[in-house]
Amino acid sequence: MKIHRNRQQQPRLVSRKGEFTLNIVKLGLPRLHFSDLYHKLLTLSWPQFFILICLSYAVTNSLFAFAYLAGGDCIANARPGSFKDAFYFSVQTMATIGYGAMYPRTEYANTMVAIEAFFGLWGVAMVTGLAFSKFSRPTARVIFSRVAVIAPFNGVPTLMYRAGNQRFNQILEAQQKATLILDKVTSEGEYMRRFYDLQLVRSQSPIFALTWTVMHPIDENSPLYQLTALDLSEQQAEIIITLMGIDETVSQTINARHSFVASEIMWNMRFVDIILRTPDGGRVVDYTRFHDVKPVE
Repeated sequence: MKIHRNRQQQPRLVSRKGEFTLNIVKLGLPRLHFSDLYHKLLTLSWPQFFILICLSYAVTNSLFAFAYLAGGDCIANARPGSFKDAFYFSVQTMATIGYGAMYPRTEYANTMVAIEAFFGLWGVAMVTGLAFSKFSRPTARVIFSRVAVIAPFNGVPTLMYRAGNQRFNQILEAQQKATLILDKVTSEGEYMRRFYDLQLVRSQSPIFALTWTVMHPIDENSPLYQLTALDLSEQQAEIIITLMGIDETVSQTINARHSFVASEIMWNMRFVDIILRTPDGGRVVDYTRFHDVKPVE
């Protein structure tokens, strides 16, 4: 049985891509601290980062072009009052190209050239550092099953989901943690969003190279004990998954997140086996059936 993506009405705390999605308005705090600018730039996507750099480059050169025009006919071999020539001269100055066709011929122009050269060196250093920091950030290529299932395992109802390493390397000392979030109302009538840790059968793996079926037994000690699918839906249940480990290639800690809402928890279903053996004794992992489930026999 194949599981297809459906639009969920329940709000999620963590998206399928592991991003924080809950819209929260924080009152009484400044929107952006200058000290957080570096962090904000690192969190931009590559298209946003590229567009920001292009816009900053164009705006900065335009401002210096207006500054050169304010100095009158201060650029040799440039047409008087030509913004286009002043802009191209600014580009050559900021990039320290210096073709020689246009050059400053007044004290004012030389002063502006010195200022722009300084800003150019500073800007190149900043952009290079930001680009390298974004490029060198360790990332995890971990895939999670689109649904979680509840099925008997050794006679005990068990919550299960899959995780898989999409890279051809190993994640060392991998650790997973599952947290159940439920809406609760106290006896005083106060609304609370409660967090419960789910005890996993195996929460650590020395080597995470292929797939990992994570299991949580629903016994008397489980916060899911005696809850039904309707209970999970009414209480806006969401299971947050976090995975951490060391990427053996870059020797840095990586992490991944995922979540399952109530409608993505399937009862009396189990995952299809995706690990096959070849005639020569090797193993094959069929990721085309990674999300497939079947009814409990």
